[in-house]
Amino acid sequence: MVAEGAGLTRMAAKPVKLRQYLQSLGYGTRREVEALLAEGRVTDAGGEALYVDDEVGEGTPVRGGHRLPHAALRVDGLPLDPAQGLLVAMHKPIGVTCSTKDPGRVVYDLLPARWKAREPIVSPVGRLDKDSSGLLLFTDDGQLLHRLTSPKHHQPKVYRATLAEDLRGNEAELFAAGSLLLEGETKPLLPAVLEVLGPREARLTLHEGRYHQVRRMFAATGNAVLTLHREAIGGLSLDALGLAAGAWRLLAAEERALLGH
Repeated sequence: MVAEGAGLTRMAAKPVKLRQYLQSLGYGTRREVEALLAEGRVTDAGGEALYVDDEVGEGTPVRGGHRLPHAALRVDGLPLDPAQGLLVAMHKPIGVTCSTKDPGRVVYDLLPARWKAREPIVSPVGRLDKDSSGLLLFTDDGQLLHRLTSPKHHQPKVYRATLAEDLRGNEAELFAAGSLLLEGETKPLLPAVLEVLGPREARLTLHEGRYHQVRRMFAATGNAVLTLHREAIGGLSLDALGLAAGAWRLLAAEERALLGH
């Protein structure tokens, strides 16, 4: 299921060959893209066939031919997939793994198949384990991925957890202290904020993303997480996006701004 949304198209700083550009967007290997062009399946918005030496970019080509912006290109009559620099939000369902390969379902099964072949690949921004659900971001922008995942940028992530046992009452103080050590680690966790929602339900706001962090934090208190759902990243909430489980969409400019981008 795909929810409608606006994407950010970002033109390459320098014009590039059409074949190379289509290959970078996952439309096929070099030979497969050349075959698309030879068969006349790559056109401009008016239906005119384009060729292997045409270019993607702005301005007039040096030696004739065509130089067209991303938005003017078509494959089989359809607009191109989003340009490089995309940022996608997904409501990850339970039972899906954040991996390119797994015996079961993976998040890439919910995205266009070509996106796994893009150069660079569209990667998850952090992860949610197979048994967790909620907001998951994807991008092909390495700098943006680093900024959104680095603890130095203090991007808050909000989780709602249901627990196997009643809360003891001292979890909020323990998590906020900035001194909690997870098993097998030597660096204390950054302070986290716990909001009690019920005897066995809590909302937890983190500013880092260690392996299975929420589950391990509650395990350190002698409790176990039964369900885990990520509600928000930065100022972007899953409820505001209105995505059903398994749905995704490109983020509009105003939504990207909620992530400081």
